[in-house]
Amino acid sequence: MVGQRFVQLLDGHPWFQVTSIAASKSSAGKTYEESVQGRWKLATPIPDPVKSIVVQDASQVEKVAAEVDFVFCAVDMKKNEIQALEEAYAKTGTPVISNNSAHRWTPDVPMVIPEINPGHMDVIAAQRKRLGTSSGFIAVKPNCSIQSYVPALHALLDYKPTHVVASTYQAISGAGKNFTDWPDMLDNVIPYIGGEEEKSEQEPLRIWGSVADGEIVKASSPLITTQCIRVPVTDGHLATVFASFENKPAKDEILDRWRQFKGRPQELRLPSAPEQFITYFEEDNRPQTKLDRDIERGMGVSVGRLREDSIYDYKFVGLSHNTLRGAAGGAVLIAELLKAEGYIQAI
Repeated sequence: MVGQRFVQLLDGHPWFQVTSIAASKSSAGKTYEESVQGRWKLATPIPDPVKSIVVQDASQVEKVAAEVDFVFCAVDMKKNEIQALEEAYAKTGTPVISNNSAHRWTPDVPMVIPEINPGHMDVIAAQRKRLGTSSGFIAVKPNCSIQSYVPALHALLDYKPTHVVASTYQAISGAGKNFTDWPDMLDNVIPYIGGEEEKSEQEPLRIWGSVADGEIVKASSPLITTQCIRVPVTDGHLATVFASFENKPAKDEILDRWRQFKGRPQELRLPSAPEQFITYFEEDNRPQTKLDRDIERGMGVSVGRLREDSIYDYKFVGLSHNTLRGAAGGAVLIAELLKAEGYIQAI
């Protein structure tokens, strides 16, 4: 599903064009249209420019790399196999923007939300030295669910959040499925998503970490605990968040920070960047997954129901589109930032 989102988002992109598609050996040799026959999961049709592209074997690294300036990677393989594949492409001098989790904790691989930690790209120089390449590297996007609440908290870091409780209510597309694939999700909630809670608790600390001696050093606070629940919606991850601060802000200060927050993508006016990164809804019943997941073309984050809490300082609700901002769209925005900053260049 993420691969299909990449194809959809890159159709007509002002900077990038799909020139090669690679997958497993079982798909190699077929046209892209043939390879997804009966498995196209999106509401929009397959873009015409990619229908006739013949899918290559992704393991033929040198051959595929020779046809592209950089690679988007979203594969279903074992962690060690993904690590080896992505490093093999990087060592050919080809930048890799990965949607996979395999390299999220590799010390010299930046894991980026472009509005939040673009400075982590400084670690690429050390990574290139380790891989023995002057132009190749790997950059990754973080877990899709954390983008429903990390941006809202990031805007408040000056107030030093100390404790955070986040429960995420995650769409079935996060598992790469729709209701046709997964009829058991109709009228159902599953209170467990394998590995998701650890990612949701630890990845924000890496996002908020610092670059030192060619590595990303994880932040030590805030203390985050989460529960991650699968709910019967197509797209959109919603989070309910409780937070306490060392220096408790006033409600108006929080709302002002959210409304004013901009990052490097907004400064550079990148093609996929939302004009308003964080949108706050005053209504008690917003944000709603169905109504608000597509805000800013699915690249914005929605927040609502900010109020004081009897145990923590504040509580609020956040929402982001998991396959756009949280997956393929987030990776495209990373690629745009890397191009704008000179890390990706046409060969």
